[in-house]
Amino acid sequence: MNPALHTSQIHSLPLLARGKVRDNYAVGEDRILMVASDRISAFDVIMDQPIPGKGQLLTQMALWWFGQLGDIVPNHLTGEAPESVVAPGEVAQVAGRSMLVRRLKPVPIEAVVRGYLAGSGWKEYQQGQSVCGVPLPPGLRNASRLPAPIYTPAAKAAVGEHDENITYARTVEMVGPELAARIRDVSIRLYQRAAEVALARGIIIADTKFEFGLDADGQLVLMDEVLTPDSSRYWPADQYREGTNPPSFDKQYLRDWLESARVNGQPWAKTPPAPRLPDEVIAQTAAKYREALRIPTAQLRKGA
Repeated sequence: MNPALHTSQIHSLPLLARGKVRDNYAVGEDRILMVASDRISAFDVIMDQPIPGKGQLLTQMALWWFGQLGDIVPNHLTGEAPESVVAPGEVAQVAGRSMLVRRLKPVPIEAVVRGYLAGSGWKEYQQGQSVCGVPLPPGLRNASRLPAPIYTPAAKAAVGEHDENITYARTVEMVGPELAARIRDVSIRLYQRAAEVALARGIIIADTKFEFGLDADGQLVLMDEVLTPDSSRYWPADQYREGTNPPSFDKQYLRDWLESARVNGQPWAKTPPAPRLPDEVIAQTAAKYREALRIPTAQLRKGA
């Protein structure tokens, strides 16, 4: 495995932005080099230590899922090798962890789809039997499967800020009724396809989020990353039990550790600076991410 990469340093291309995980570089006027680092964040705070192999895993999974979903909506991939646009001495930083993509006009909506009641959705349901303005039947429990997938969008926030859950009506105000409906309908179709593919491999996708952009012709395009452990809640189907929190293939292990972490003798306030992660926490978090590779690499279950 290549050395862990916390922050890329590509000097042959102009840096556009650094997100929680990805570093984006301009390639001419119409393309972007997206480098998935090994950074990890929790509670919207970026940890100082990277998780080895995380960037390669996220890229491998995203590329696989883009291939599975291409007949539903176009994606931003150019099909060109990322290594072809950087200097020879920078190839090691991008190999296996990068995508060369079309530059689009981002839509400022996190398109969240939920098939199960979990996380912030479960908390909101307990307050009023609805999630993001979507009414749900009474009697649901933590991790309940919903009668049908629901679209619960969020307004995309700046790095370090919390995304804000919003109603569908608010998305209509933001982007207009036609585009809002298109994003909603495509997102639900994407989730339904992905959930079916994953379940055939023994994995439940409880919820996920998609990001979209518009090309020069105004066509909706799936962008950023898709269906990785950073944007999705994965549960092993054989360990799923309604009413409990199933084990997840993501950074929940890290979140749980941080809940009990202390800085200068006090509970961590979930603001920078982040606590230093013990080697065991780094190793266990990396192992959880690797479990998510069961989806693209697993054999289909008999009868699926």
